[in-house]
Amino acid sequence: MWVLMYVFSYSVSPAAASDKAEWRLLPTVVFQEFTSEERCKAAKSALEGSLKEAGTKLRSGLEDLKSIGKADPAQIIIAYNVECLPK
Repeated sequence: MWVLMYVFSYSVSPAAASDKAEWRLLPTVVFQEFTSEERCKAAKSALEGSLKEAGTKLRSGLEDLKSIGKADPAQIIIAYNVECLPK
């Protein structure tokens, strides 16, 4: 048995938000069991690809907002980690 562990978090710079509650959200942790290492690694690869694509789209949108003076991509930090671990 293998477990896919996925941790995701993001934070917003204090300069970007007046509400301190918005500065940092608690990380989201998800566990999913797989019957084989191969299936776990396939799911890990798909999830990492999806997260990378989402990050690229977010960065592009923030760059668009930056060009009109409404946002700065440096104000948002996104972090994720995806691991396949033997159970």
